[in-house]
Amino acid sequence: MDESRAGAGDEKTTERLTALSDGIFAIAMTLLVLDVRVPPGLSAEGFRDSVVDVLPDLGAYALSFMILAAFWRDHRRIMELVPRFDALPLRFALIWLGAIALIPFPTSLLSQYASEPLAVAVYAGAVSMTNLLELAVLRTGLRRSWPKDHAAMERTARSIAADLGGTAPVFGATVPLAYAFSPAAAIWSWLALIPVKAVLGRRSRRVPSV
Repeated sequence: MDESRAGAGDEKTTERLTALSDGIFAIAMTLLVLDVRVPPGLSAEGFRDSVVDVLPDLGAYALSFMILAAFWRDHRRIMELVPRFDALPLRFALIWLGAIALIPFPTSLLSQYASEPLAVAVYAGAVSMTNLLELAVLRTGLRRSWPKDHAAMERTARSIAADLGGTAPVFGATVPLAYAFSPAAAIWSWLALIPVKAVLGRRSRRVPSV
């Protein structure tokens, strides 16, 4: 009876955490688009200029939306792997959700001050820290191991860890890059994530299960 009650309690905690997570992601993704706007009542020339001026906002919106979508995707996969969310895993999950809710702020800085090293550094630091927090959720949650014959689950865990572990250092490394070279160089270097994630993903799938 005690075990069944504990299992039911764990399931309710996971369901509530999933509902909370989906709500926070929905709000954060919606807030991203609030900076993308063209003022009303403009002349034809002013309208054209305003549309051009809003392009950096669209770029920052698209970037952050893709990043949040990747976080949400990995989080859903983590929820399927971690058997229980209590104590340390739950604390890390809540801190991580707080970081997710904060993403619209550095996005706004990036869209308005992309030429400023501090704005790029704040954005890169926020994304890097959010990645590390999600990795902490995975690592602490997996201390409760599953049966060893679950090779598919182990491969999924390695794939998620490789994805998160590859993203954090790339964004973190662009903080000094924004100051040493230029903010534009730091922003373009984020494209390095595409081949990095591809390589790490292939390697994690090739590693044999133990």
